[in-house]
Formats: sequence, structure tokens, C-alpha cells
Amino acid sequence: MPEVPPNQTQWPPFHYIVRGIIRDGDHLLLCKQKVGSYTFLLGGHIDFGEAAKVALARELKEEIGAEVKVGKFRGAIENAWDDQCEISLVFEVNHRLTKDVTPQPASPAEEHLEFLWVHIDQLCEHTLLPTPLVTWLQNENHDLWASTIG
Repeated sequence: MPEVPPNQTQWPPFHYIVRGIIRDGDHLLLCKQKVGSYTFLLGGHIDFGEAAKVALARELKEEIGAEVKVGKFRGAIENAWDDQCEISLVFEVNHRLTKDVTPQPASPAEEHLEFLWVHIDQLCEHTLLPTPLVTWLQNENHDLWASTIG
């Protein structure tokens, strides 16, 4: 096992995440923390031993109460900030949601979140993170791997 870097007493927190691309025409469903200034795709942590597609369907049910079918794998993004790091697996999502109705949190545990439909040309204005997602969502022909590290 590798040694902990000399300036740290332990490894930084690592997050194994799954995110879903939920589209209605040229609009994407994004999420933000009510106290935050950035947005992200809906989804969340993959539990140890849980399949990514199962985790995404579970997270979307928990967050907005939606029954969905997880579709095509779009890629993975390595991301780091402050003293945290993550790998996000990104999938397309087949759903019955519409931009005419903005989902609400499905339970009190999710009330720290708010959801918004954003036109694909306005993603930068909503500080979508991790940043490679903007290019991915505006271009179907992208690499399956991206990184904000280094």
C-alpha cells in the first residue's frame, strides 16, 4: 500500500459518485445545495458493493422520488478540491420528467437541495461542477475520461 504523503497524517476523503444526465430537449436537470453557489448533476455516493446503475436509480428515488431507468455510460471524471477527491461515473437517464415541472426534494433528508432546469447553453452561468461536464453535455463526442487534477 502506498505511504501517506509526508504533509498529511491520513489520506484525504475519497468519494465514489454516480451522476445522471436528465434531459428534456435542450434543458438539463441540475441540483444545488441551497447554501451553495454551484450546481451538479443529480446522483450521489455508491455504496460499497453496489452497482453504479443501481446506486443512481436509488439516489434519484431518494432525491426527487423519480422512478427511472439508467441508460448509457457517458464517462468518468476524476475531481479534487480542498482536501477532497472523487471519481464520478456519469450515465444518461431515461425518465418521465419534464422541464415544465421542477422536482422537489422527496424527503426531509433532501431538503438541503434544490433543483432547476437549465438550458444547455447556460451551464457555465450556473457553475456546473466538475467543470468537464459542461463540454461533455454540449458535445456527444467526448472522451470517456476527464480530470480536473494536474
